[in-house]
Amino acid sequence: MNSTFKYSWEEAVKSLRNQPEQKELVQYCYYDDPLESAAERFAQSEEWFAVTQLLKQKIPGQVLDIGAGRGISSYAFAKAGCSVTSLEPDSSDLVGAGTIRNLFKNTGLPIQIVQEWGETLPFTNNTFDIVYGRAVLHHAKDLKQLCQEAARVLKPGGYFIATREHIISRKDDLQKFLDSHPLHHLYGGENAYLLEEYTDAIRSSGLQIIRSFNPLESVINYFPMSKSQYQNQVKNSLSRRFGETLANKLAMLEKVQALYSWYISRKLNTPGRLYSFLAVKPS
Repeated sequence: MNSTFKYSWEEAVKSLRNQPEQKELVQYCYYDDPLESAAERFAQSEEWFAVTQLLKQKIPGQVLDIGAGRGISSYAFAKAGCSVTSLEPDSSDLVGAGTIRNLFKNTGLPIQIVQEWGETLPFTNNTFDIVYGRAVLHHAKDLKQLCQEAARVLKPGGYFIATREHIISRKDDLQKFLDSHPLHHLYGGENAYLLEEYTDAIRSSGLQIIRSFNPLESVINYFPMSKSQYQNQVKNSLSRRFGETLANKLAMLEKVQALYSWYISRKLNTPGRLYSFLAVKPS
């Protein structure tokens, strides 16, 4: 726990869960109980389906879930038939390794739990088909070192995927993001990097970036908004410009949606907006 802040990570989440007005946010973050229901909700989500589409060549396979938290992603990978190792340094029974142990004890899904940081992975080279982190890179103590370790333990041809990472446009925006975050003022563990800091760290590890998804380019980033809600947003925007009939036709075209997401994301400079990255280790 950071001595300059009042709470630990577990205590901060408890505080959030005790605020009735934050019930929706708690569910969006999968902090609600019973945990089995929260994990299953993630495994049925559009976000997870989009992830599996990106990784389908490697599923089932050997998966390292970095910063696994409550284990929702590990659960989803295990349900998909993968051999999963959950890496989580926090021992908490609410938001850490203790939670994951209870989850897999109650569900019967196989899992290996390792309490360690992503910058010091206790695995041999070329071990995993997939190294995955959901909202993990922006918590790194050393971003480049974490990416180097992820690359080291990946098999040649293996995929590294980092989802829902906080982006800022300039360093001056960091404090604005931290001030707006619902938990940072309690436990002090949030952060955000420039887009080029993420991409430089991934590339300097020897990985090749296949795709970089802007905030509106994939449901992985804009969840809990659904894909249909996003399409309606596109349609409404087009309707104001071209009329409803043409907008209905244009909104269903993937190229139009991609162009819209690119255009809006160029204008979207909200500190802490979300990006995701998919990279491969060269064979």
